[in-house]
Amino acid sequence: MLMGPASAELKDILEAGTIKIATPENFPPFGALGADGEYVGYDIDVAKMIAEDLGVELELVPVTSKQRIPFLETDRVDLVISTLGANPERAKSIWFSHAYAPFFSGAFAKKDVEVSSIADFAGKKIAVTGGTLEDLAITEDAPERSEIIRFGDNAATIAAYVSGQTDVIVTGNMVALGISNDNPDFDLETKFVIANSPSYIGVKTGNIDLLQWVNVFVLHKKLNGKLNGLSEKWLKTPLPPLPAL
Repeated sequence: MLMGPASAELKDILEAGTIKIATPENFPPFGALGADGEYVGYDIDVAKMIAEDLGVELELVPVTSKQRIPFLETDRVDLVISTLGANPERAKSIWFSHAYAPFFSGAFAKKDVEVSSIADFAGKKIAVTGGTLEDLAITEDAPERSEIIRFGDNAATIAAYVSGQTDVIVTGNMVALGISNDNPDFDLETKFVIANSPSYIGVKTGNIDLLQWVNVFVLHKKLNGKLNGLSEKWLKTPLPPLPAL
């Protein structure tokens, strides 16, 4: 149960001694109930680091996807750390921090499959869910000798790849992580990235001091390797490298 409204601005959070952060209710490995009844995951650990750096208590507020922006707009939370993607429509309602988590579509295959670009699809069977952005991306540029096999949904695409019907699967990194977790002997690798769609921390419009603090926090944790450590731990993939200054 929430005890009163969120503090919203940075000075108010510091004075209250508590920060309320929306995190995923059931979206592992970003956030979900663990075996001991406590929420665990990438987003949970990021929220804990924020509270620690601020020197305040953390109140986790588990949310569904549809609750994320409304909870922020109505002051039920101070921040949203819940695999939130940024787009122009959402930016009309809230502010976004710098990207803090990798989310991407790519080509994935076992270690011994030599693929580093779409050109290497020649002579190989590629599993993809039909009609997706991944399907459109590879269809346009795939060489003639590649065999793209389209399936009706992610479950069918995964089943085809796992059963050995294809050499490569083109999908999102979280789908690939699920395959790796269920089939550790596959030694699945990211061969190349097709499109990046990272996650951002949501801040209520107008809370400029809090947004600036969060941006410095994200940069600091990237530079000191702590966010990369969390990404390796929970998402089994490194963060994209920082751009050269």
